[in-house]
Amino acid sequence: MRFITKSWAVASLTVVISTAVGVAIAQENTNTPLAAPSAANTVSGGEDVSLSPQEMLDKVRAMIPEMEQQRVTVAVQLSEAKKKRDVVKSLCLDDKSKQMKLASDTARDRVVALSSAVSQNDPDRAKHEFTVIQVLRERVQTLVAEAQQCIGEETGFVGNTNVIVNVDPAIPSTDPSEFPEDPVVSEPPVLSSPLM
Repeated sequence: MRFITKSWAVASLTVVISTAVGVAIAQENTNTPLAAPSAANTVSGGEDVSLSPQEMLDKVRAMIPEMEQQRVTVAVQLSEAKKKRDVVKSLCLDDKSKQMKLASDTARDRVVALSSAVSQNDPDRAKHEFTVIQVLRERVQTLVAEAQQCIGEETGFVGNTNVIVNVDPAIPSTDPSEFPEDPVVSEPPVLSSPLM
């Protein structure tokens, strides 16, 4: 009992010391400088955001109609799938279309925020809004690619189906799951030991 208490105390002390050392290391690492400033000037698509805020705004205003056109293309595919009564493809395209609409609407709202940042001459906020819009544009492009992968129901089952069953004549006609009428009862074995 005394050994268990001592080992419990040693284990608790080890946990406390390791936690204290971990906190000290974490506090030390917060004083290190962040990534190089050149990495802050790129968007996930690799486009340089060293543009002036007004150039960003002009570029983004051209992106919104492009995103809307891509959404309309998927919406046309959705209406065709609905006309064909292809439920599987309709559900898939509907999901992609709704996600694209959300991304486009969010990008449109971000254009307003970018315009506000340009009018207030706030380049940091303008870069942030431009980056967010770029990411939303990439999301729409990804959704277009996913919409192209939507597959529909197979059209191989058109008309009535005829089923033909061929039974092998070598198969017995009796049902093996039924109990036989005259079960075979075996006799117990004859004792061969003289002692019994």
